[in-house]
Amino acid sequence: MAASSSLKYIDIGINFTDPIFRGEYHGTQRHENDFEDIIQRALDAGCKKFMVTGSDLEESKHAIEIAKAHPGLCYATVGVHPCSAKHFDKHPGGPSELLSALKILAIEAKEAGHAVAFGEIGLDYDRLFLTAKEPQLKYFEAQLEIAVEVQLPLFLHSRAASEDFERLLTAKLDQLPKRGLVHSFTGTLEEMQRLVDLGFDIGVNGCSMKTDENIAVVKQIPLERLQIETDGPWCEMRPSHASAKFLTDAPPLPKAVKKEKWAKGMMVKGRNEPATIPHVAYAIAKIKEISVEEVCDAYNDRQIDHAEPTLPYFLYHILVILVCLIFFWSWKTPYMSASAVGGQPGT
Repeated sequence: MAASSSLKYIDIGINFTDPIFRGEYHGTQRHENDFEDIIQRALDAGCKKFMVTGSDLEESKHAIEIAKAHPGLCYATVGVHPCSAKHFDKHPGGPSELLSALKILAIEAKEAGHAVAFGEIGLDYDRLFLTAKEPQLKYFEAQLEIAVEVQLPLFLHSRAASEDFERLLTAKLDQLPKRGLVHSFTGTLEEMQRLVDLGFDIGVNGCSMKTDENIAVVKQIPLERLQIETDGPWCEMRPSHASAKFLTDAPPLPKAVKKEKWAKGMMVKGRNEPATIPHVAYAIAKIKEISVEEVCDAYNDRQIDHAEPTLPYFLYHILVILVCLIFFWSWKTPYMSASAVGGQPGT
């Protein structure tokens, strides 16, 4: 699928650390590693940047390695997903050691320009069978404390937990000026409006447009606060979804086959990938009754614009010390000169 020269996409949520993108399904290698082919298909479709999601410490490290291997193209997030929050209490060195490792990783990756957001963090009450509510709450709050220190935009997850989610976020807002986004949004219109009022962007993918209720919410998201994503390998857009009726004139996607029939250059059925992001944008455009160019232009102007390397902490502190010394010396010199001739400082 050739991309229109005027249409450029940024996938702000892609799980490139998942083994499925290397041909491994449920622990079994079904076909050769086609990761680089997946990236090339996305580039051919007009996707110019990717934000690779970290959902625990090891996956965050992997996301950073992917960013290092694809500079200027892939950027990482660092954090522990609410469904993985139980890892804190199970960590061999205890939760404090894991939190410390997470903070150090985020700071170093931020300084190197590889990490551009802190997350995926939040609450998920739809899947309490994976991690109970108490550890989710405890370690969402703990990670927000790290976010205050790291000062990266947040990459957030919320499912059926809006009251607690908003309560914990609101308590830290004054210390989180960069805000961030709530990705893969499936909440109500009222929840969306409250989050936008708090200063957060809203991430939309296939899961955000499954039902007519979802469609009504997407229609009302302010364009200047809307981000698009695939959340691959999940959240694909299906013919049974409410979004299907908005894709009648969307550009065709590359051919997809079952994994057992995979061949080089083919997408895999059921494995969502960034090459499908034009369909997300086209559906949003139809829902909002605007052009797809307007959708792309609105969020391309904002996303991953903070992905340049920051000044390392030690250099920052050296710079502060030098400025203080210069200020002190500039103040002290006229005082000493004036004293030598019996005058007053500053005259």
